[in-house]
Amino acid sequence: MKSAPFYITTPIYYVNDKPHIGHAYTTILADVLSRYHRLAGAPTYFLTGTDEHGQKVQRAADKAGISPQQHADATVVHFQNLWKRLEITNDDFIRTTEKRHTKIVQACLQDLYDRGEIYKSEYDGWYDVTSETFVTEKDIPEGKTPEEMPNIVRIKEANYFFKMSAYQQWLIDYIKDHPSFIQPEHRRNETLGFLRKPLQDLCISRPKSRLAWGIELPFDKDYVCYVWFDALVNYISAVGYKTDDAMYEKWWPHCTHLVGKDILTTHTVYWPTMLKALGTVQPKRIFAHGWWLSGDTKMSKSLGNVVNPMDMIDRYGVDAFRYFLMAEMILGQDANFSEGAFIRRYNADLANDLGNLLSRVTNMIRRFCDGKVPALPDGELDRESSEVRDAALAAAHKCFNFVEDMRIDLALTEIINAVKRVNKYFEVMQPWSLAKKDDKTDLHTCLYVAAEALRILSSLLQPVMPEKMNALRGALGLREPCKAEDLQKFGIFPSGSEVSEPGPLFPRIEKKDAPAASEKAAPAKSVPAKPAPATAVEGVIEYGDFSKVQLRVATVLSAEKVEGADKLLRLQVQIGDTPRQIVAGIAQHYSPEEVVGKTIVVVANLKPAKIRGVESNGMLLAASVGDKLRLVTVDGELPPGGVVK
Repeated sequence: MKSAPFYITTPIYYVNDKPHIGHAYTTILADVLSRYHRLAGAPTYFLTGTDEHGQKVQRAADKAGISPQQHADATVVHFQNLWKRLEITNDDFIRTTEKRHTKIVQACLQDLYDRGEIYKSEYDGWYDVTSETFVTEKDIPEGKTPEEMPNIVRIKEANYFFKMSAYQQWLIDYIKDHPSFIQPEHRRNETLGFLRKPLQDLCISRPKSRLAWGIELPFDKDYVCYVWFDALVNYISAVGYKTDDAMYEKWWPHCTHLVGKDILTTHTVYWPTMLKALGTVQPKRIFAHGWWLSGDTKMSKSLGNVVNPMDMIDRYGVDAFRYFLMAEMILGQDANFSEGAFIRRYNADLANDLGNLLSRVTNMIRRFCDGKVPALPDGELDRESSEVRDAALAAAHKCFNFVEDMRIDLALTEIINAVKRVNKYFEVMQPWSLAKKDDKTDLHTCLYVAAEALRILSSLLQPVMPEKMNALRGALGLREPCKAEDLQKFGIFPSGSEVSEPGPLFPRIEKKDAPAASEKAAPAKSVPAKPAPATAVEGVIEYGDFSKVQLRVATVLSAEKVEGADKLLRLQVQIGDTPRQIVAGIAQHYSPEEVVGKTIVVVANLKPAKIRGVESNGMLLAASVGDKLRLVTVDGELPPGGVVK
């Protein structure tokens, strides 16, 4: 990733409602991009904020019986509090009611007016009170008339207009000459398609007689500024435009705007022409992402299908929510949100792969190396170890390239694939078997390589899951923050670092079914008791039959899902000096990381069998009631292989 300055903005969010998943997604995306650039060593500035003027705010305030400023002050905290919960690391939060912003908006208006870029004229036509925009007949949906639409009203009034039409050909040429200016490409083409029609001048005022809540025009006290002209200026007012030239020159030319596709035109047509008229440079990039859908429908308050970010993070945690949003959406395309999809990805990527790997690494080091990461033995790495090293380093290289290309989903896929490779490494090397050898070289190599790979991969995941990756690194004994240069090196993990029991980093999410009515006990009938003859009892066995079953204490060394089988886990267990593999149908009740390290009871002399093509050498014991299942474990410390009597 390049180390040039990186300035990123979200849209400023309208304060007439509470934040939803769309707000959360864009802000988390900006935060993740900021964190990756900081990790790469690039100077980074991250701006977000709120849009607090306009007719909707005034109406909401009137309805509540308070002033518009009081309404904005009460509503903005919803965004500020959520950003804290979501671990957002913005450098600035701008509100359009702040003096620093108002001053710059008025300076821009006066500058354009003085140079003849703004003029006064009378408008006679239709006005959309919902979007606060003037509309033409062609903007009315087919089959409808303006009179049939309650949000469309007829207006005849004098207003001020910005000569946007004068810049139409310039904008077309600029977009064509700068292919990366609008991304992704289909949004660039959409803007060029919009520009095939004659561009109208932009009304940039509203008379105070109709709307009093806004920034007053410096050249006419009877008008306030149109909310979109006001809002867009925040991107430059926050970084020193007309107040701090050094700050402005440092950040503005490197700006990336993140926007939803529904505000594409305002950002790719209105904004560039405004900047051109002001005589300043354009942002580096405008990137429009897609919508989160529920089924095939955009989430909307009116449909009642909006996901509340607070609900999701209360149920599943902040970092898991951040991970899902980043991994699930291909930037620029729409994505479907469902709780089922969330749980599937969480269980697969985080509980089964990443959480299981941490449990394996820390458990093996604690068991076989007195809890301290061994030193990497001298000499060349074997093939398997070399492949793990290469996978971790390749993930670091590709990750930053994908982030630069705005493909965070691919970056995360690369990282999780490397995690899977380390899990496979454990299966091939079988450190529980290497531990029995007198020569510990192979064991120490295996455990060091796995820990070192996890150091790199956890660092790459930290921008997405900062809290959980701090916990993971702490369990590995890593205390220093990760650095960009350390992600290009393999073999720098400090040997002797003391690992700790991490607990389930990502506890598996189980499907919770409502209790069935049939579970309620029926009233007992009064029936005369009859002594049953001994011969009527079925399933009775002789002691000699039971004595054939050998029950032993076993320690679970590792666990992973059986591919293609939702219910099965493949366990490596230690029974005395003998490790063996057992396939158990417990995957819907325990994640792999939850069983690693447990001391369980197994049937040790069961005839080997193949389950889904995987050999199983034994059976663990579990108890179940209805849908609940729990492993039979040993109370207290017993060595593996102990006889259960």
